[in-house]
Amino acid sequence: MPKPLDEVPAIAIESRIYRLRKHNVMLDKDLAMLYQVETKALNRAVLRNLNRFPDDFMFQLTKDEFESLKYHFGTSKGGRGGTRYLPYAFTEQGIAMLSSVLNSERAIQVNIQIIRTFIKLRHLLRDHKDLWQKVEDIEKKYDKQFKVVFDAIKNILEPPLTGNKKKIGF
Repeated sequence: MPKPLDEVPAIAIESRIYRLRKHNVMLDKDLAMLYQVETKALNRAVLRNLNRFPDDFMFQLTKDEFESLKYHFGTSKGGRGGTRYLPYAFTEQGIAMLSSVLNSERAIQVNIQIIRTFIKLRHLLRDHKDLWQKVEDIEKKYDKQFKVVFDAIKNILEPPLTGNKKKIGF
């Protein structure tokens, strides 16, 4: 039995919106979870109606994009986190189009909530353009900063290589 729609809090939607290719997107697996359908069923419906989903509505992640997103959500050690295929990302327009290919009342109602969340996000960003610019600047430096952090951690964890090791004990 599907959960009542009021049990999908806005934070459940907001926490699943990612920034990729200069778009705010949601991944197929997250949308499927919200719609309470299997990811493969959602993707089948989309692929049957591919002409409704141009590149600015939906795109498949590259391996590098998927790898970089793994830090946002934990995945299992098996390659793509248990997935056989790289996920699809849906922009706001693509999510709106999903309600036309998924024939359920829940899909329509969840889409309404998702679109409202995107609108709220757009208003927040419009009202805080300076903050948005700072976020984009941080995104550009993202890889470099984390490399420095990880290098520092490795230096702390790796013992120094010296030839004069004292024997401890008897």
